[in-house]
Amino acid sequence: MALPPEVCIRGAGIVGRTLALLLARERVRVALVAPAAAAEKQDVRAYALNAASKTLLESLRGWPDAPHATPVREMLVHGDEGGRVQFHAARQKVEALAWIVDVPALEQQLTDAVRFQSRIELVPEPVQAPLTVVCEGRISATRETLGVRYEVTRYPQHAIAARLVADEPHDGAARQWFNDRGEVFALLPMLDKQLALVWSVDQLRAPELLALTADQFNAALHEASHGALGALRLVSERASWPLQRAIADRWTGRLADGSAWALAGDAAHTVHPLAGQGLNLGLADAAALAKVIKDRDYWRSVGDARLLRAYERSRRAEVLAMSLATDGLQQLFAHNADPLPALRNWGMRGFDRTRLIKQWVAKQAMGLT
Repeated sequence: MALPPEVCIRGAGIVGRTLALLLARERVRVALVAPAAAAEKQDVRAYALNAASKTLLESLRGWPDAPHATPVREMLVHGDEGGRVQFHAARQKVEALAWIVDVPALEQQLTDAVRFQSRIELVPEPVQAPLTVVCEGRISATRETLGVRYEVTRYPQHAIAARLVADEPHDGAARQWFNDRGEVFALLPMLDKQLALVWSVDQLRAPELLALTADQFNAALHEASHGALGALRLVSERASWPLQRAIADRWTGRLADGSAWALAGDAAHTVHPLAGQGLNLGLADAAALAKVIKDRDYWRSVGDARLLRAYERSRRAEVLAMSLATDGLQQLFAHNADPLPALRNWGMRGFDRTRLIKQWVAKQAMGLT
C-alpha cells in the first residue's frame, strides 16, 4: 500500500474481513490486523445467516459454495408442554428462512476475497490511522484499553456445539426445543443428513455432557430431540462456551492523538444464541459503518465524529431490541412456577395461528424490514 491506511481494523474474523472488503470497495485504504494463525483444531461452529447477510456477502464474493450453505425451508419450535410454532419459507414467499453456513468455509471464502483486494493490507500489528475499528470479539483487549464498559449479563448456561448425522433426512428444516429446565436444543440442517447442534444447557450440566462417551452422548441427543429424526450420531468434537448478553456503553470515541475509534460485532454486543442472530447483527454493523463512510461529505474524514455517532445511533436500537427479545425468551422458559408453563405454551399456540404477526416476525429475522 503506497499511501498510509485510512482505517485500521483490529480483528480479522468474519466481521472484520467483511468490513475491510466493504471499505476497500469504496476506495478506502485499509490495514487489517491479522496475527499469525494459531494451530488449527476442528471448528464445529455453524451460523444461521439471514437474507440480508447473504446478499451482503454475495456482493463481496464472500458467500461460500452451495455445499457449505444450506437453505432452511422450514423452522419448527417446540415448547415444553405441547406449544409449537412453525415457519415456512413458501408461506413467506422467500427462497429460504435462513442459511446454515459452515464457519470454516465462510472464513476461507472471505480470506480469499481479501487476498485479491489491493486496497487491503494485512499487518501483524495495529498501525496508525484516522479511524481504528475494533472487531476482536467479545474478549477484546483493545476495548479494555479504551476504557469502554462492557455491561455483561451472564446466563447460568453453556452452549455445546457439534456436528451430527441423523438416520432420517432433515428436509431442510431447523428444529428447536425449549424444555422445562430452561435448555434450548437446536438442530440446524446441513448437507445431506448432517446437522449442526447448538445446545444451551445449565452450566453445571455442560461438563457432564461433555464427559459422556460418544454412545452416551448420542443417547442424550435422541432424548432431547424426542426421536424426531431417528438416531443421531456424533461425528465431530464437541465445543462449549459460556453464554452471555452484553453491550458496550460507548461504541465510538477519540484517542489522545485525535484519531477516532469504533466498535463492531461482538466487541460491541453479544446476545443469547437461541434466535441465531449474533453474526447477522455483526454483519449489519459492518454494513452500517461502511455506509456512513461511503455517504460522507467529501471534506469529512473517515474518523469524523458526526459519522461515527450516526453509525452508533443506527445500530444500537436494533441490537438492544434483539438483545431484549432473546433474553425475554430465555427467561420465559427459565422459570417453571405455575401457571407460567401453561401460559407460555398457550401463547406459542396462539402466536402460531396469527398469520400477520408471524409474517412480521419472520421478516424481522430475515433482515427484510
